[in-house]
Amino acid sequence: MFSAQTGNEEKWADVRAPFRLLALGDPQLEGDTSLPNMTDGYFPTLWTLPSNLLHARDLREGLATLRNASYEIVTQELPAKFQGLRKQVDLFGNDYYLAHIYRTLHLFTKPTHVTVLGDLLGSQWIDDEEFESRGWRFWHRVFRNGQKVGEEVTNEHTLEVLGHQKEWGRRIINVVGNHDVGYAGDMTVERIERFERLFGRANWEVIFRLPPSSPADEPETELDPVLRLVILNSMNLDTPAKDPDLQAQTYSEMNEVIVRSRPVEDHTSGTILLTHIPLHKEAGVCVDSPFFQFYNDEDGGGLKEQNHISYDAGKSILEGLYGMSGNPNAPGRGMGRNGIILTGHDHEGCDVYHYLPANEDMHARRWNATRWKDATSLLDEPIPGVREITVRSMMGEFGGNAGLLSAWFDYDAGEWQFAYSTCSIGVQHIWWTVHVLLLVTVGFSAFAYFFIGSDTPQALHGGAEHGQAGNIVKEDVLVATSESHSLKLGSRYTSLRQRVN
Repeated sequence: MFSAQTGNEEKWADVRAPFRLLALGDPQLEGDTSLPNMTDGYFPTLWTLPSNLLHARDLREGLATLRNASYEIVTQELPAKFQGLRKQVDLFGNDYYLAHIYRTLHLFTKPTHVTVLGDLLGSQWIDDEEFESRGWRFWHRVFRNGQKVGEEVTNEHTLEVLGHQKEWGRRIINVVGNHDVGYAGDMTVERIERFERLFGRANWEVIFRLPPSSPADEPETELDPVLRLVILNSMNLDTPAKDPDLQAQTYSEMNEVIVRSRPVEDHTSGTILLTHIPLHKEAGVCVDSPFFQFYNDEDGGGLKEQNHISYDAGKSILEGLYGMSGNPNAPGRGMGRNGIILTGHDHEGCDVYHYLPANEDMHARRWNATRWKDATSLLDEPIPGVREITVRSMMGEFGGNAGLLSAWFDYDAGEWQFAYSTCSIGVQHIWWTVHVLLLVTVGFSAFAYFFIGSDTPQALHGGAEHGQAGNIVKEDVLVATSESHSLKLGSRYTSLRQRVN
């Protein structure tokens, strides 16, 4: 369960944090692209066999045709059919396994907000029909009863009182991922539009303030602590981009967020950035190392794939969005804004601390990243830094993981505090085993009830070892079914009962 903390992460308070975010990474719903390719339909050899036999020149050729067709069906087409059926069952079960993760954690942790950090779907190359189909599964199976964050929130720079609108607990804050719209080199307006239609805007922000002592409808004051939630499309931060206008929109949105931010020296504001691709870090810090791949010139030469955003793109976030410079003569001594970053993409997950090391030469300093567990000593130094958490994927092979982020305002320290923990529901094989055993149990119970249980009265009362008692039952049935002889049979029943007694 989410909790607020006071002082440090070892001391827990008795109250829940006012902001509790359930973070889920990379569900990647698959679909028809993962099924076997049946261009000619199932069992094409079987359908063409009669015609091939009729055109056989003699018996020997006909037998050879039959032998070859049988071999093709048994070794190729039957396994392909079985694989297709197995994959369809797997997709169906995987939807409800992911739904089990969301439903269970939502029930027991009671989050105030929920986010999916990109790669909602498994491929950006699917057509519109398949995109709609997977979108339906997303909303009606995996996140059933969840709601898209509406345009009344995402199209406006809204200021809301934290905890006053309970529907935030059902809203799903969807972050756009590379498997949803592609990387910068293959992102198009059409892909962005269909994503935003089904899942919400790619770039937006919302500001929450703590409930003040004054009425909730009073305007924000400089004394009210506020928490900024920034959702950023990091797919087109780097170049070359297929559509420069889309890239310009993302940077324009980010600049507007910076302009609307409170001064860097004002620690009553906290910033939570939700984006898909992690920030740059050197090889060995996380599982994924820096990697970039580009299309050939004949294919446009755009950015095809990346593990992290580039160093310069990450620097624009750290020094722009968070206002960190490390310059002691700058506002706020260059320490920047308080906050935290949540990303996806790296399915293994990672937890790092980005910092700007102290150096006499201000222009020679470069941003570094180290594991969060190794950053204890850095937190005490007067250098700027921010924590970035790459949430481990919720897919079954990664343990059905989820992240739990809590945020609260520490009035003693005069700034927002953040705490993060993980929760693993377990690999998908456990879910499958439980449900298969449940189906087997229900099936056996139904069989026993309808086929074994129905013979029990006859077995108990109709055997020879019960003697005349069996006749009593038979006579009793006759009494119930033959009204014309009920009086006569009733007398016989009485006589038999006396003989038995």
